[in-house]
Amino acid sequence: MLYQSTPPLIATAVLTLFLTVGAAPTGHAAEYMIDPGHSFIQFRTQHLGFSWLVGRFNRFDGGMSYDPAAGADTQGIRVTIDAASLDTNHAERDKHLRGADFFNVEEFPTVTFVSTGFAGGPGGGTLTGDLTLLGVTKSISFDVRLIGEGDDPWGGYRAGFEGTYVLKRRDFGMDYNLGPAAEDVEIQLMIEAIRQ
Repeated sequence: MLYQSTPPLIATAVLTLFLTVGAAPTGHAAEYMIDPGHSFIQFRTQHLGFSWLVGRFNRFDGGMSYDPAAGADTQGIRVTIDAASLDTNHAERDKHLRGADFFNVEEFPTVTFVSTGFAGGPGGGTLTGDLTLLGVTKSISFDVRLIGEGDDPWGGYRAGFEGTYVLKRRDFGMDYNLGPAAEDVEIQLMIEAIRQ
């Protein structure tokens, strides 16, 4: 079930996307869940080549199972984004973006990411996985970096990660003409997750 709370502002998305790189070295797999109040999935694209259009997804959830001993063979990261929660701070534009020209949220209510591999070390590396958007699934890879990890003031253990992925709209069938400057969309992910 997707979280119903609204985080202050973004990127993971895909992405818990980063939890292959920084769990505590226990030697056993540990489950982590995204903290939606301290995680952000944000996007930006150029507007007519003059400036940036910036938005975010307000609702998403996910988690992962990580065994430090497994290293690059670790799999099991999953993220689900509520596509209708996109927010560009402009009601009419958001209505258009949720419609058939763009995210078509009635037919495709979620965007998902499921990891298939990781290459790197404790501080970061390259994450690979399947991104499904508008019913199209493609394998993507992008760099992630550990921001920090450790005990929190409430008796839990947290880890935080960041990364950026450049999505080509037409690869997923989103071909509404916004001009050549808007063909690429930069997805920014900042994920904080809690060990369960």
